Amino acid sequence: MTVQEQTRAEGRKRGLRTLRRVAPYLWPEGENWVKRRVVLSLMALVTAKIVSVLTPFLYKAAVDSLANDIRGEAWLLAFGAIGLTVAYGIARLGNTGFSELRDAIFVRVGQRALRKLALETFTHIHRLSMRYHITRKTGGLSRVIERGVKGVDFLLRFMLLSVGPLILELSMVTVIFALVFDWRYAAVVLVTIGLYVTYTFKVTEWRVKIRRQMNEQDTDANQKAIDSLINFETVKYFGAEAREAQRYDAAMAGYEVAAVKTGLSLSALNFGQSAIITTGLIIVMVMAAFGVQAGALTVGDFVMVNAYMIQITLPLGFLGTVYREIRQALVDMGEMFDLLEQPAEVTDKPDAKPLVISGGEVALDAVDFGYDPARPILKNVSLTVGAGQRVAIVGPSGSGKSTIGRLLFRFYDVTGGSLKIDGQDLRDVTQDSVHAQIGVVPQDTVLFNDTVLYNIAYGRPDASTDEMIAAAKAAKIHDFIMSLPEGYETRVGERGLKLSGGEKQRVGIARTLLKNPPILLLDEATSALDTQTERDIQDSLRAMGEGRTVITIAHRLSTIADADRIVVLEAGQIVEEGRHEDLLARNGRYSAMWARQSSEEETSLRSRRSGESADIEPEEDDKRRPVPRTWAV
Repeated sequence: MTVQEQTRAEGRKRGLRTLRRVAPYLWPEGENWVKRRVVLSLMALVTAKIVSVLTPFLYKAAVDSLANDIRGEAWLLAFGAIGLTVAYGIARLGNTGFSELRDAIFVRVGQRALRKLALETFTHIHRLSMRYHITRKTGGLSRVIERGVKGVDFLLRFMLLSVGPLILELSMVTVIFALVFDWRYAAVVLVTIGLYVTYTFKVTEWRVKIRRQMNEQDTDANQKAIDSLINFETVKYFGAEAREAQRYDAAMAGYEVAAVKTGLSLSALNFGQSAIITTGLIIVMVMAAFGVQAGALTVGDFVMVNAYMIQITLPLGFLGTVYREIRQALVDMGEMFDLLEQPAEVTDKPDAKPLVISGGEVALDAVDFGYDPARPILKNVSLTVGAGQRVAIVGPSGSGKSTIGRLLFRFYDVTGGSLKIDGQDLRDVTQDSVHAQIGVVPQDTVLFNDTVLYNIAYGRPDASTDEMIAAAKAAKIHDFIMSLPEGYETRVGERGLKLSGGEKQRVGIARTLLKNPPILLLDEATSALDTQTERDIQDSLRAMGEGRTVITIAHRLSTIADADRIVVLEAGQIVEEGRHEDLLARNGRYSAMWARQSSEEETSLRSRRSGESADIEPEEDDKRRPVPRTWAV
């Protein structure tokens, strides 16, 4: 099998998979109202097609009546030309009316399917692992979902209400040609339809490949645009507006090329379709004209042949569009179903029970973990945090501090050893119960593009307004919020960009205070705050930690000096642990880190004081000294 044949076979397989996934939305178990609407839609559809096929007969009769060429049809004489013309108009209106009734009945079925699939996709994305979300492209993912969900309604509507009716109408017209005229007319119609369908499908298959390329370029350009806008500040910091514009334009250039090919191929398709259908029309009309000249047919018959050919021309022309769109919908939905089939890395066991907190003891027993099997992060880490203890984890970047926090929240499962809370292995309990019992204040707090009140209430949506305000006061942000023009109803902007880093951090602390969990994980929780605010919030966090298990991941050692125990990680292993005073007395890794940070803070303090005393002329020796540089880690 060639590569091209394999590709086609894979495409057919994916298309059939998509149809199997969509079919239950047309006939769902336990939802009889959907089934009733589908049946009523089909009844209206068949009625519309029967009326449509009979309409040219009335047209023929009216023409023959006007030409005084009615041959023995007494009922036609009774109607007369005027009556037949009115009947013809009513039939056309009836065809349109039943078609619109079909759509009106079916619209709820399509929209229900769209909503349910959108919800299923959205829910599944939130079930996917942290690993997936770290590597995904937000812009590309949103386009995949958008195109896939929109394809649901289209696919259901046009497969049920367009392709089926088209086949029914073409079959009825072919039979009428064979019975009313003779087999040669039917043969011409069949050949015309066969050539038209074959040409349409062949060219459309070619166009689908071009359209897929266009979609890929569109997704790439959209992803680059969203990525650039999300990182607006970074773009400004490095003066990269022109670079970002060039990057976006390069992606759009690829889209332009694919879009031009799509437009040109559409013109070729439309012209070829028109040539085939027009040739068939001319042949049939010429045959009918010979019949009229020979006296075998009436002028009405000639008009009726023309009416039928034009009548099948419209749905055939529509077939090209429908087939193209169905193929595209299958491609778009195929991408979305690929997403739905993306397995969740962390799942609950079938017999998983809720986590029950009796004290809040956290125990890591010989834990091994690595994001990549070839690059282990944690190596045989054993650590017990007693119920109600405050334990700090410190160490250089890349030592595995934040990884422990992610394992505790069960973003990942350990690859070796075990992680337990009150003796319950996290792999044996439900994820929802773990998330409910642990409060996290991350290093970088990201807020929803909503009000300050909404973001604080995210910690516990059923909390009262007084409880939310109390949490804000404890986080030392209430006064700032009240100074805003709209107070708690002030919108914070996308990702909270209207607030400073410290303000966002305090909102994050407020919502964790509101959640009031038995276990707290503070991941550099005060890193974005000034010294005074940090001291105030440390007091709030210390008060909140009373009676709770608190794990603090810290870089600034001064914030965790009063912890019950300090654990020093290096290269994924515990190298030291003990109280602050004991670790300093050992003159080991922690003591060296403390001395280095103390020196940096003293240098920074002297630098700030020097800036505040700029009106005092420095000593000559001081002028020659290089100005110390403080790096924020």
